[in-house]
Amino acid sequence: MNQTTSYGDPARYVTHLHVAEDCLDLPCTQEIIARAGLPVTVVGERGVPAIEGDYPANLTSGKHHLLLCRNRGAFFKPCPGTREYRCCNYQVLNIGMNCPMDCVYCILQAYLNNPWLSFFVNIEDLFQELDQALDTEPDRFFRIGTGEFTDSLALDNLTHLSSRLVTYMAGRSNAVLELKSKSVNIGNLQSLAHRGRTLVAWSLNSPPIMAREEIRTATLDERLEAAARCAQWGYRLAFHFDPIILHDGWEDGYRFTIDRLFAAVPAEAIAWISLGALRYLPALKQIAATRFPRSRFFYQEFIDGLDGKRRYFRSQRVAMYQTILGYLHRYAHPRTCIYFCMENDTIWREVFGFIPEERGGLPAMLDRAVGGGECA
Repeated sequence: MNQTTSYGDPARYVTHLHVAEDCLDLPCTQEIIARAGLPVTVVGERGVPAIEGDYPANLTSGKHHLLLCRNRGAFFKPCPGTREYRCCNYQVLNIGMNCPMDCVYCILQAYLNNPWLSFFVNIEDLFQELDQALDTEPDRFFRIGTGEFTDSLALDNLTHLSSRLVTYMAGRSNAVLELKSKSVNIGNLQSLAHRGRTLVAWSLNSPPIMAREEIRTATLDERLEAAARCAQWGYRLAFHFDPIILHDGWEDGYRFTIDRLFAAVPAEAIAWISLGALRYLPALKQIAATRFPRSRFFYQEFIDGLDGKRRYFRSQRVAMYQTILGYLHRYAHPRTCIYFCMENDTIWREVFGFIPEERGGLPAMLDRAVGGGECA
């Protein structure tokens, strides 16, 4: 059942390096150029990589192109959740846009409007912004992630940003960092004095979904082996079953993954596990159908959610959640917080038997989990 073939380091999919002219002399830029060993095209202030074709048809070829540029907006901002569904109050650290891997269900296909990869090389501004945010509210606890608009580690063999972030977070008492990935580029995390301020996380799914719908990603075995190594290095772990996708044999598939997860990783090392059923912007269906004509799950029945995204019917979501939660409860440590990403209180009550407000709210539940207290 398990996926057996591996693409390896997804950063090797990058074959063209582009550098914004005003970033050429930045130390981070020069380090990446030296590591990549690729020809460099310098682009002007309004220049962009020239990718043949129109978006999104040129997305596949665009993933060969990495643009090193400045982030001219905010690096640090709240996760773009919606009022209609329960949000965990996550904070996003935006290190770049797009990903060299290619998941059929990836929402970035409908969210972005350019096909290339980008990495923000003005990292001094990133750390300055973090300083300001964390110093301004010293009594607030921040859970921060870099995996919202890109994969946290997919390009790390080129950027080496993870080691700088982990070292920075080790000196912060009012925040934790989550590095979330479908790759296994963890080499830069070894031997760091992380002081427990960084979690390493992986997205997991049923093996048929991972094999068919997650292109250029690490296999299940590779992800779990990497997680086990990180646990040996003292990192806390997190896992995300999101999106949960209805497919033939889904019960056996998710049970298989969960059995393998807890056979590979010590339960006490897992801080949290999230569950989220497939949801997508309406525009994504046509984009994915055009790019991945063999994928069929977008042709299932969906309803329009309160946030404008398509979702499975409530009864289907509840059935999937209850089944998967039952598998998780066979193994999960009492301190591990199992929670929903973007679900409403009705679903919480039906599946968990409580709503987050009865436990102090979802942010407090997660804060307690990473701090070593009981999720409940």
